[in-house]
Amino acid sequence: MTDGLITDPKVSPDELQSESRLRPKMLDEFVGQSKTKENLKVFIEAAKQREEPLDHVLLYGPPGLGKTTLAHIIAHELGVNIRSSSGPVFQTAAELIGILTQIERRDVVFIDEIHRLNRIVEEHLYPAMEEFRCELIVDKGPNARHYSLTIEPFTLVGATTRAGMITPPMRSRFGVVARLDFYSADDLKKIILRSAGLLGIEIDDKGAEEIAGRSRGTPRIANRLLRRVRDFAQIKGKGIIDKEMADYALGMLEVDDRGLNEMDRRILLAIIEKFSGGPVGISSLSVAVSEEAETIEDVYEPYLIQEGFLQRTSRGRVVTENAYRHLGLEWKGDTGQGKLL
Repeated sequence: MTDGLITDPKVSPDELQSESRLRPKMLDEFVGQSKTKENLKVFIEAAKQREEPLDHVLLYGPPGLGKTTLAHIIAHELGVNIRSSSGPVFQTAAELIGILTQIERRDVVFIDEIHRLNRIVEEHLYPAMEEFRCELIVDKGPNARHYSLTIEPFTLVGATTRAGMITPPMRSRFGVVARLDFYSADDLKKIILRSAGLLGIEIDDKGAEEIAGRSRGTPRIANRLLRRVRDFAQIKGKGIIDKEMADYALGMLEVDDRGLNEMDRRILLAIIEKFSGGPVGISSLSVAVSEEAETIEDVYEPYLIQEGFLQRTSRGRVVTENAYRHLGLEWKGDTGQGKLL
């Protein structure tokens, strides 16, 4: 992976198997997100004692933080099956109804990227969520026939990176709403050590700390960097990941000491050099760095903002003094100008 893909928090197809192997199965195994985890424990236990389906759950936050993992954990803790899909997959209401009519009582239906459901499918989901029934229309015009199908009570778990794009009617139907935040370096270190144990990788505390500090607060990135650093340790070292080996490997991967990759730096430098430090709108920035606006907003901006390198204002994106310093540029006050030191 190059050009920033090594720190892309979105999962790639070839990572699905390795992610499944590393995914915790129980809440007690899940590291981080302590408030969300403790609340879910209460809600799940209460639903089990009442022998009712758990209220519908909406998980939102940047990609790679564990939304899919939590959906599977919820099903496992409830002792039920999970049916997984994605918002863009549903082209017709019949496809959604096909899943909902096959579930068993209290099962979990997981829809990733739920903000991308088309409106017709979404409207068919409302009665399913509220009244556990589906409305099916067969044929058109005067031959149209309307059927109301009763389905088993279930829990919908929706995941999204863009909570603001979920319609108010949809949002109001979720009884549990939880935001997942970036992870601390300490939590990422625990995740890395756990993953290393499962993968049979030799690593010491300092090596884990070095990888954790460059993982952009994201477990998926931490596990990906761990696998790539393992390769360098195997070929260029003695098979053991210590601080020196981690630093060398991550340098070769162009991941700096704050977790910034080439695209992060391109974004910041484009704002500085082409737009005098900002403000600049997302469309102009997208053209300047040849990257889709949605990708910038979902993948790169959250971490740059979290780390204090970028600010969103009413007029657009602005690079901060912190970013100038990190890039080796001289801050020129509020003029938005910088020069190479």
